[in-house]
Amino acid sequence: MGLPEKLLGRDEVIVRHMHEHPKALFWNVVGLIIVILAAISAFLLLPDSVPSWVNWVIVGTSVILVLVVFGYPWLQWITSTYTITNRRVITRSGIITKTGHDIPLSGISNVAYERGFMDRLSGAGTIILETSADNPLQLHDVPKVEQVHVELTDLLFHGPTTRTERP
Repeated sequence: MGLPEKLLGRDEVIVRHMHEHPKALFWNVVGLIIVILAAISAFLLLPDSVPSWVNWVIVGTSVILVLVVFGYPWLQWITSTYTITNRRVITRSGIITKTGHDIPLSGISNVAYERGFMDRLSGAGTIILETSADNPLQLHDVPKVEQVHVELTDLLFHGPTTRTERP
């Protein structure tokens, strides 16, 4: 789901719309696998003499753990987006309460990026947008970070392009 057209200004074009790289959910997926394996192990290792309500306790506990370890983080991931238009950088996040941050491209004085070891393996990284404000805006786990960096610098220093891409 992209940014609704009603939130765009006249002649504003989406250059790129993205979520954080899926690697942001890596440890949540590991936790999900551990919870599932633990639940299966509990069912297989329980003696037959255990009352049936114990099975329901295992199922209930497993469901709660799956929601905490994977469900909620996944909802946060799916509802958090970064959008770059020919005029601004837009961030949106939140499941129930939405928060957003818009930075006009004209207010950005510098665009930088950082890539750690795992970022380099996945092709992701952090874009750092410096403005006249004291704290720069950091966009974490941006997929194809080098390509996004080039697109942003092109928009900043060469004006808007006619190319639109929605990966």
